[in-house]
Amino acid sequence: MTLADWVAGAARRLAEAGLDDARREARVLAAVGLGLAPGAVLTQGERVLSAEETAPLAAMLARRVAREPLSRIVGRRGFWTLELALSPDTLDPRPDTETLVQAGLDLLPPPAPGKTPCLLDLGTGSGCVLLALLSERPDALGVGVDIAPGAAATAQANARALGLADRVLVVVGDWLTALRGPFDLIVSNPPYIPSADIAGLEPEVRCFDPWRALDGGPDGLAPYRLLAREAPARLTPGGALAVEVGQGQDADVAALLAAAGWREIGVKQDLAGVGRCVVARGRQE
Repeated sequence: MTLADWVAGAARRLAEAGLDDARREARVLAAVGLGLAPGAVLTQGERVLSAEETAPLAAMLARRVAREPLSRIVGRRGFWTLELALSPDTLDPRPDTETLVQAGLDLLPPPAPGKTPCLLDLGTGSGCVLLALLSERPDALGVGVDIAPGAAATAQANARALGLADRVLVVVGDWLTALRGPFDLIVSNPPYIPSADIAGLEPEVRCFDPWRALDGGPDGLAPYRLLAREAPARLTPGGALAVEVGQGQDADVAALLAAAGWREIGVKQDLAGVGRCVVARGRQE
């Protein structure tokens, strides 16, 4: 069997499984499985594959047909300008979450001599949001918190791989309970799926993302109530909060923050025009 034959057959199986962009995904699987650059899959199409080469390719293909996300099979995900490792304890970062990164950058004051902004990322997972922020702000320091030790280890490994470890502290803990601050910016992509809705999610999410990172309680708003109540005490005067929200949750989350006394509350839309991020500032003293 040639490489081109394998890619064609894999693309057919992926398409039959209902997956979009099946041929591109087949090429990615081939490149990763054979250790090739993506373009080499096209230029080496006549290469004859050995049994030792096709066996791991078949295993990878079976995982994708079973709807395991391509990024989890590959073990990495591109996010912002970064390449991040994933693990079973982390969410697979979505492009929508880049809205949260941009919102955080917009809330930070411009770099100034002698000033070191301190950032806190609650539920850091792979570290995608915190590390993206720090990559853009070399003057800043950051703390990431996650209740899952595996997620914290993944975030710390990503920080090392990106050369950011000297500006990052990753803590295993239950959000704000072990932290005093103060921080200039708190960001979070919290669990926000209503508990009863999780079973109806796409298999790539339902079966492979950690449920603890998805389940936001009966109405999906439990983490935001906690943040509205407790985050102000961890902020510098005038410090800011930015949180990702699910589709249709922006008004409810904004109302929770307003009722708790937050100010300058706003909503940031993602590229699809969905209210994806709610921002606010704490008390000004």
